[in-house]
Amino acid sequence: MEEAHERSGVGNLVRPVDLYLPPDEWWKKVESLTGADVEHLGITRSEDADSSVTFLTQPTPRFHGAVPAMLEEVQKLTGQGNQVLFSVPNTGEVERLADIFTEYNVSFRLGSRTRGGESYADETSYFAGEVLTTTLAKAYLPDGVLFPDAHLAIFGARDLFDESDAVASRPQRQKSKVSAFLSDFRDLQVGDYVVHVEHGIGQYQGLKEINQGDGNAEFMLLEYAEGARLYVPLTRLDLIQKYRSSEGAKPALSHLGTQAWSKTKARVRKAMKDMADELLKLYAERKMAKGHAFPEGNEFVREFEDAFEFNETEDQAQAIADVTRDMESSQPMDRLLCGDVGYGKTEVAMRAAFKAIGDNKQVAVLAPTTVLAFQHYETFKQRFGPFPVTIEMISRFRNPKQQKEILQKTEAGKIDILIGTHRILSKDLKFADLGLLIVDEEQRFGVRHKERIKQMRKQVDVLTMSATPIPRTLHMSLVGLRDMSVIETPPKDRMAIQTVVASWDDKLIQSSIEQEMERGGQIYFVHNRVDSIWEIAAKLQELVPKARVIVGHGQMGETELEKVMLGFMHHEADILVATTIIENGLDIPLCNTILINRADRLGLSELYQLRGRVGRSNRRAYAYLLIPKEVELTPIARRRLAALKEFSDLGAGFKIAALDLELRGAGNLLGGEQSGHIEAIGFELYTQMLERAVREMKGEAAPDEAETQLNLGLNIRINADYIPEENQRLQMYKRVARVETESQLNDVGAELQDRYGPPPPPVRNLLDYASLKLLCMRVGVNAIERKRDSVTFKFRQNAAVDPEQLARFVSAQRGAQFTPDGMLKFVLKATAADEVLRALRTILEQLAAEEAASEVRSAASHERSQ
Repeated sequence: MEEAHERSGVGNLVRPVDLYLPPDEWWKKVESLTGADVEHLGITRSEDADSSVTFLTQPTPRFHGAVPAMLEEVQKLTGQGNQVLFSVPNTGEVERLADIFTEYNVSFRLGSRTRGGESYADETSYFAGEVLTTTLAKAYLPDGVLFPDAHLAIFGARDLFDESDAVASRPQRQKSKVSAFLSDFRDLQVGDYVVHVEHGIGQYQGLKEINQGDGNAEFMLLEYAEGARLYVPLTRLDLIQKYRSSEGAKPALSHLGTQAWSKTKARVRKAMKDMADELLKLYAERKMAKGHAFPEGNEFVREFEDAFEFNETEDQAQAIADVTRDMESSQPMDRLLCGDVGYGKTEVAMRAAFKAIGDNKQVAVLAPTTVLAFQHYETFKQRFGPFPVTIEMISRFRNPKQQKEILQKTEAGKIDILIGTHRILSKDLKFADLGLLIVDEEQRFGVRHKERIKQMRKQVDVLTMSATPIPRTLHMSLVGLRDMSVIETPPKDRMAIQTVVASWDDKLIQSSIEQEMERGGQIYFVHNRVDSIWEIAAKLQELVPKARVIVGHGQMGETELEKVMLGFMHHEADILVATTIIENGLDIPLCNTILINRADRLGLSELYQLRGRVGRSNRRAYAYLLIPKEVELTPIARRRLAALKEFSDLGAGFKIAALDLELRGAGNLLGGEQSGHIEAIGFELYTQMLERAVREMKGEAAPDEAETQLNLGLNIRINADYIPEENQRLQMYKRVARVETESQLNDVGAELQDRYGPPPPPVRNLLDYASLKLLCMRVGVNAIERKRDSVTFKFRQNAAVDPEQLARFVSAQRGAQFTPDGMLKFVLKATAADEVLRALRTILEQLAAEEAASEVRSAASHERSQ
């Protein structure tokens, strides 16, 4: 245990506790949680204006999940007459701790406000007669602290289980709609095609070092038509993208020094403008529509949130905030929630449903299959169990009499949440007051059903969930016709699925099944041919005689299919041999091995969805994509399987969707055939140009202005000894080059520090260079050229420069001049990179007009406050 430290002020604890609370509120929280009085805590409070307090503190020990060590420390502290308080962020964690303490026979009491204000006194009465010195409470204190004089120990969430406080404390980052599609060079290899925004399509030939006078600098070497070469400074990687197109087409290399590339871009831009009228019409229709504005959250909503057993991931919390904001707006919600399988989309949907019910509105949940509808029904019933909510399901699992009764109750408003398949869209089903429609995997519905959903969108709030949205849906989200939230953060303890592409092999199949059964798990075997499915089941039974094998497919009677699925869910069988009917929704944590026969016949999204049926717990999961030995794969099938194997990391669903968009093309979006344009300029540049065109159309962005160019002749680089791996180095260069705000730049700097340690001077110079470039863009500087002591600023016509400051600068600097075409030339004697960057920044800030200068100052002060 470290020595005690005397500190002054709440903010000066050895490890801060709840720094976001003012001192008075902080002490009230400690008093309420411990039942102690501040006067008895050994704390001196001065009467002066700043309300400073002085007390003796020690840091609490960290247990890193070691329960025996934690309980030993509790017994030691309580044996010495200390009061012990465990503070964890949610009800699930309180119950988890309570179970641990009960299992180890440790006496405790639960804080009196751990669930919606209800007291837990009755639940702890079996410890009657004992002096209870250990308290479990729900309160967000990430780090604990010991008060030796007060005999009080407070343990925080991170002391116990290394819980991250990222969600509660980290500011939410704004992400561009297209950010998930942008290549970051992690997989860039020599020979790959790339797109230079200004020069066109070339071939990547690796990194080269060139001496620039004050040391070597790294350049990306690109080869163009007729062997022409282009060296691109790594500070300009914002101009370079990996070329991706539909059907894996090999593009023709561009000719350097010709107008061909500019003409290609102009043609594509014109085609996008031609789409604008139709887009604008749809967008205006959506903006004009009036929907129901739900009220802000109340105590019941907070109680429902508190009942969630886990901590929300950062992306999940952002998605919940997005949905809440949409529902509280008077414009009908039309949000696409895109997240990997098992990443918590359903929880976001259930929060939205609870909010709707709280305002006396009904909720419809639409699922593509009967099995998935049943799964949602079970999940919703379990989550809404403690609350007075009526949930019903309508599907072919219900007989005609039950269906008729459900129709009557729905129309009478006696059902709050109705879950079902496309039966929900039938004309005989009428809602008393529908407020929210939740659609799961919209791409699985037919054209007629989608049209009906489209009509409903104009009147009620719609939330669409998908792991791999279809190209058209993605496209519409990108161009702003639909709002989109992306959940990319995996839940805690989630592991990536080990994916194997292999020929059919009896021994491989046998060993994979036996391995899963040995750890008490279950297996999916997907065979998408009903006529031969029983032969496959017999073959598996022969390979693993002790396995219990059952078969399920869509042509079975509903009762029989329901019996098979439920039996498998209740672990009455080890292997489920099924068609792709299991693609959506089966959530069986015990099932962590899937074998997919004839994987070459299935689409990329379909394969991805099937693989997502496993790996939904903290166990390692395995997916085997089986292909026949004698069959020659088509190039597209080969690319699909390679992609699935490559994208086996967590959160790859969006990348899969993006690749699917390339493989299949975006389809006829609003009647415009776009795949030719994607091939001409590459998918990434197409996506960025499309987003910009739509923003211009909506008046959110100015027309293209010349890019800011900084040629400073400085050694600005990421040293190979700081980041040895070339692709990671390229990735960080790309991240720095692509920042659009100081906040994003600070995020990159923090990530560099976190992953690779304190940045050396050249890397700090790179970050300062990026910051100077952002300042140039704000003030209106097109270019800065530095040759030896001579520096030239080239201003735009509309540059935000104060003429008086400019005149003062020119008269004060010997040899300085300002030309009529907006060029400022002056002498700068500094030579060290950090001095040059600092001097240029100071000069620019001096010259900036008051409005631009205050914007610069507020950006800087905002960053400091972060």
